[in-house]
Amino acid sequence: MKRTISLGTILLLVIIVLINSCSEKQVKIGLLMDDILLERWLKDKDLFIKRANEKEAQVLVEVANNDPVKQFDQAKKLLDEGIDILVIVPVDLNDAARIVQLAHQYKVRVLSYDRLVKNCNLDFYISFDNVEVGKIQAEYLAKLCPKGNFALIGGATTDNNSILLKIGQMNVLQPYVEKGDISIVYDQFVDKWHQDEGYNHMINCLKKSNNKIDAVIAANDALATGAAMALEENNMEGRVYLAGQDADLVACQRIVAGTQTITVYKPIEAIATKAADIAIAMAKKQDYENTQLTVNNGKKMVPALLLPPMLVNKETIKLTVVADGYLKENKIYQ
Repeated sequence: MKRTISLGTILLLVIIVLINSCSEKQVKIGLLMDDILLERWLKDKDLFIKRANEKEAQVLVEVANNDPVKQFDQAKKLLDEGIDILVIVPVDLNDAARIVQLAHQYKVRVLSYDRLVKNCNLDFYISFDNVEVGKIQAEYLAKLCPKGNFALIGGATTDNNSILLKIGQMNVLQPYVEKGDISIVYDQFVDKWHQDEGYNHMINCLKKSNNKIDAVIAANDALATGAAMALEENNMEGRVYLAGQDADLVACQRIVAGTQTITVYKPIEAIATKAADIAIAMAKKQDYENTQLTVNNGKKMVPALLLPPMLVNKETIKLTVVADGYLKENKIYQ
């Protein structure tokens, strides 16, 4: 015996489906940036928004311009606007703990992007293996220059990644130092990740060492740019091994020209896409990255995802940043 479904039943089913599809609230993500002056952070922002929009999420962006007080006020503003999840690139690793605490008062979870927020009940951390970044820098320069004077221009003191980079560098360099083959004649952190700091520290280093420098490890390419400017002023460009990280366009151009030895590429599209996916899943209270890795932020073991970095030199530029679509070949080789 055949059963027929009435028109009224069909209409009712259609209405239920439409109601269910419309009832799913659009996820609203708050994205707090430190600044977007550096090339890589502008790419992070744009790629994160692109991925979130692809998944029909809205992103509200605030940029603090290196001001931790301003970043806290921006967090309060976004929380008052009803965001479902907060993603933060902290200005200050310690001060940003206040933002996490505030977000939890609003029942909003926090994902720390690339830079760890210390001493708080952070919900998730996504970054690259920054110890490995430092290791790559030091290993490459130590192979080229196993004996000589090294200068270390570290990252900003407000960023936990600066410490991780230094750990990776010293894990490699310390045995050379103990044997007396390598002397670290300059070793300073900076206040900000800006090229003028790299320039000033390199000038101080050259004065202190009487220009007797064989290799420089800069914590990022902006600092390496400043160091390269100082070396050029002293007619030392191309004669001193120079390492950076971030694969900025100018750094890759210097590598091709022979005035920078290497940089380290951290695939920005990979971290931005993954962070957007995880943030949306967290907002929807769905399962997200099933990682066994945790990172100690001084308060708790924070669930974390650390992505692998890549070495970039003359031989690997086309296989890394160009092949990945991060930089265009004609811009590098112009």
